[in-house]
Amino acid sequence: MRKFIIMWFGQLVSVLGSALTQFALAVYIYQKTGSSTQLGLSLLAGTLPFILFAPFAGALVDRWNRKWVILAADLGAGVSTLTIWVLLSAGRLEIWHIYAVIGALGIFSTLHYPAYQAAITQLVPRQHYGRTAGMNQLRDALSQIVAPMLAGFLMVSIEVKGLILIDFATYLVAIATLLAINIPKQAVTAEGITARGSLVKEAAFGWLYIKARPGLLGLLGLFALVNFALGFQGVLFTPLVLSFSNAGVLGNILSFSGLGLLAGSLLMSTWGGTRRKVYSLLAGIFFLGVTTMLVGLRADVIFIGAASFVFALMLPVANGSSQAIWQAKVAPDIQGRVFSIRALIANIAAPLAYLLAGPLADALFEPAMAEGGFLSSTVGGIIGNGAGRGIGVIFILMGLLICVATLLCLFNPGVVHVEDEQPGFTAGTIRDFNQAEVMENV
Repeated sequence: MRKFIIMWFGQLVSVLGSALTQFALAVYIYQKTGSSTQLGLSLLAGTLPFILFAPFAGALVDRWNRKWVILAADLGAGVSTLTIWVLLSAGRLEIWHIYAVIGALGIFSTLHYPAYQAAITQLVPRQHYGRTAGMNQLRDALSQIVAPMLAGFLMVSIEVKGLILIDFATYLVAIATLLAINIPKQAVTAEGITARGSLVKEAAFGWLYIKARPGLLGLLGLFALVNFALGFQGVLFTPLVLSFSNAGVLGNILSFSGLGLLAGSLLMSTWGGTRRKVYSLLAGIFFLGVTTMLVGLRADVIFIGAASFVFALMLPVANGSSQAIWQAKVAPDIQGRVFSIRALIANIAAPLAYLLAGPLADALFEPAMAEGGFLSSTVGGIIGNGAGRGIGVIFILMGLLICVATLLCLFNPGVVHVEDEQPGFTAGTIRDFNQAEVMENV
């Protein structure tokens, strides 16, 4: 685990810096525009490049040295972030500039994700996949705990420019730790040899691999629906809290939910999930739905903070269990393209949520839950009326959608038996094949 921990630490520092910038830019956009739609467009700007580029990114990651792909992605993201600092310092930053930089960050993230996940498979043995997934969730938890409180404090003294400069410095730390370790070359497997060909063929292979495995495809369908529902939360959580409070309280709630993420991450780092990972996965997702409904139920800081804590606690359980299943079922030398397609399908509906969330909140549900609105005397009698209550209705509907979808998966044999249905990858190296067979496949 030593090499992984060194790499993980560098990524922890980098993620912490990125979280500072994300918090600052979200508040900056909303305070400048006062529009939930603008926040949704910023998320869309980061997602669209991923959707367009993901299949080819995965194929390239499998062709290239994964260490240098991660390094290049971190360097590109750092330079992109520095661009915002330059524009801010010159007094020329516009909202569309932020969208453009977020789009560039989306491209680098598209390369970084499959390369990093595949590198883990090369660094640690299979029995530790659940632990490494938990540690990656722990990384995100620590950033979520520290970043909002730190960003809220530092924005007063060093403003957005200072936070962005810190973010750039953290990318340099990530690059330094990667340079300090060696990531071994991935073993060549039977699946990897079969998948070789043109870039288009290799990009398509990831989809064909998943399509041929109903259990994995069913899991992806569930994650696509969940990410669609949670896309509304990503856009609307900040306006929901700011509708009855301020940025300081928002930062405290996010930090408190980070404690839940920390607890869940520590749990997964030591426990690794149930013996059959699909059970901890489905249980985790179901509680994501329940707590999403609870967040929308009341405009109360303590209530929303408690629900957000449990929501964050369940995230590492669901994501860590899922990651362990995929790492055990996909050969290391094809994980780049398979994981890219996996991420693409899982997030393909999220842009639709980003587009719909703002208009639905601003033009439909918020007016409907205002005094005299068409839902004020019915739903309003349960969750209250006024600013933010329309967003609360959206949270309740999305949480219900997640719960129903998860329960339906219990009746899908492919999903429930995914770990039995699909054998693990063929772990032989290229020496396991005779020369004629290798040349024929190449």
